[in-house]
Amino acid sequence: MIDVTGQISAVERRIGDRTLPAGRARVLTIAQTYDAPVADVFDACTNPERIPRWFLPVSGDLSLGGRYQLEGNAGGTVERCDPPHGFAATWEFGGEVSWIEVRLREAGPGRTRFELEHVAHVDDQRWAEYGPGAVGIGWDLALVGLASHFAIDDTGVDPAAAADWMASPEGLRFVTESSRSWTTASIEAGTPTEQAQTAGTRVTAFYTGA
Repeated sequence: MIDVTGQISAVERRIGDRTLPAGRARVLTIAQTYDAPVADVFDACTNPERIPRWFLPVSGDLSLGGRYQLEGNAGGTVERCDPPHGFAATWEFGGEVSWIEVRLREAGPGRTRFELEHVAHVDDQRWAEYGPGAVGIGWDLALVGLASHFAIDDTGVDPAAAADWMASPEGLRFVTESSRSWTTASIEAGTPTEQAQTAGTRVTAFYTGA
C-alpha cells in the first residue's frame, strides 16, 4: 500500500499567479521525482496504452494539435510537444478552459523530476470558497498513480481499485493530508491564514464526504 506520509512529503506544491490576455490567472505547480529515466516517464504520460495504467482511460489523438478526452474527466487540445522533455495542452472541463504543462528533467542517473503546472482563471469568490485544494488534491491523486506505476516493490494503488482506496481509511487520510499541504502552500503564497484554512476544511469535506 501507499506510504501516505512518504508520498505527501515527496511532492512539492506551489501557488502563484500569471497575467494572461484574458486577465489574471492562478498557477498551481506540483512536482515529484521518480526512479525512472526521462524517456520512460515521458512515455508513461503520453502513451495511450500506458496512461490508463496509472491515471484514466484516454481517447482521441495525442499528437501535436490533436484532441484528447480523459474518461469522465477533462479533454482538450495538445498545444506543444517536446519529447522527451514535456508537453502542453488545454484542460477543458465543465465548460471552462485552463492549461496544463508537464516538464521533465533528469534528476540523477535513472531518475526524473516530473513537474506539472496548471494555469486557470479562478475568480476571488471561488478561490475563497475552495482554494487550490479543489484542483490540487486531484493532481496529488494523479501523482499517487504515477508513483504506483513506477514502484518496483508492487506497492501502490491499482487504478482499477482507486475508488475503493479513496474510500478506505488510508485514502481518506491521504486526501486530508493533501488538503492540509495545499492549505500551507496557499498561506505561503499570501492567502490570509483564516481564509486558507476555511477553504481547506471545506474542500477536505467535499473529497471525504465528511
